[in-house]
Formats: sequence, structure tokens, C-alpha cells
Amino acid sequence: MALTVESKPRPEGSKPKALRRSGLIPANLYGHNARESISLVVDAKIVERLLKAAAVNKTEIELSIPELQWTGKTVLREVQIHPAKGNPYHISFFATAKG
Repeated sequence: MALTVESKPRPEGSKPKALRRSGLIPANLYGHNARESISLVVDAKIVERLLKAAAVNKTEIELSIPELQWTGKTVLREVQIHPAKGNPYHISFFATAKG
């Protein structure tokens, strides 16, 4: 079962704490274009659902970034969980090979 996640480019100069307060989780996408990475934000509710359904480095996730007209297959590479609160505060996606 492939999961689908929609994200947005992270606003230039935005502070992670302010993003989290507004219900967004900072994220990164690696491997979609050689060594370049994209800073993203994903809705916190989507991240919570994703973490219940996906296993790190195992579950294939269809990631779409409509503003950049990019959609591709990724895996969840890393999830950082807040040590005291227990909620996710940063996630990383890694693009898998096309095909």
C-alpha cells in the first residue's frame, strides 16, 4: 500500500518553532535531484497519520510538492521525536529511483 503525502516548500526565513505552533512540521527531501535537498513543511495531522502507517526506510510514500510540480516515490529516512513531548518535530524523506 503506497501512502500519499502532500507538502509545501518551507517559507524562506521561517523559524521551525513558529511553523510547529501553526500546525506544520519541518521536513526535508533528499535525493530527488543529485545532492540538492528541498526544505519542506508538512501538516502535523498528516505526519501523525503517516507515522502510524509507515516504517522508517521501508514504506514507500508518494510525496507531492504541487508548488514545485514535483511528485515522486520516497521513503521516510528519519523522524525526530521531541524527547519530552513525544511528538514529531522534524522528518526527512529520501527519493527512491524512478521506475
